[in-house]
Amino acid sequence: MIRLSKIVLSLGLLLISLSANSQVSIRDSSIAFPMFSINYAYQTPGSDLAKRFGDDSNIGANLIYKTKKNYLFGLEGNYFFGTMLKEDSILDKISTADGNIINGNGEYADIRMFERGFYITGKIGKMFPVIGPNPNSGLFIMGGAGFLQHKIRIENPGNTVPQIAGDYAKGYDRLTNGFAITEFVGYMHMGSNRLVSFYIGIECVQAWTQNRRSYNFDQMKRDTDKRFDALYGIKLGWILPLYKRVPDKYYFN
Repeated sequence: MIRLSKIVLSLGLLLISLSANSQVSIRDSSIAFPMFSINYAYQTPGSDLAKRFGDDSNIGANLIYKTKKNYLFGLEGNYFFGTMLKEDSILDKISTADGNIINGNGEYADIRMFERGFYITGKIGKMFPVIGPNPNSGLFIMGGAGFLQHKIRIENPGNTVPQIAGDYAKGYDRLTNGFAITEFVGYMHMGSNRLVSFYIGIECVQAWTQNRRSYNFDQMKRDTDKRFDALYGIKLGWILPLYKRVPDKYYFN
């Protein structure tokens, strides 16, 4: 992840340097410029992922370069998280008859389980300026390919349950990853004031994944099944265009 952050930062600095020396007017014509955005999405899982988790939230960021012909090229990273766990029987073998787990102090343990995951994709797309306040706004579509990973995060406050302490938790967390693709369709608004730029749309994610742990303690075997995981959500992003704007007024001596 650190290496990826350095790549994204280097790419961003390169794109900014390419556009920093030219002044542009976003209102008059289609222009080429890089943009950075942060986003939030509310997602519903599908296929195999829906058997494990419920709805979740997603936060992310991307760096996109838009050409004069409105083609889009970018790199995006997203982190998704949720509290609804459907596959909640993974600790049954170490629980009492009434469903509780006894910690090392002979007390009922406070065990919490959550959904955690991320996906990173390279993206390409096209914008169609059929609506919007200027030629740099309009409907757009994007597709991407990359990597998706998810797992069950098991929290054991105080680390008082030896059965799931440290590396033992890996035998229950269902760490899963694999190749992923994404599709997005929405609207992009580039305001004359660069702080009022945003996009909104629908994103779909599909991933061909597999459990990467060598052994599941509750199943007493290794899980080698192939999975198909999906996410569907509404995404809203705030955009920071990275270009030097033409002054609104000129002054003459």
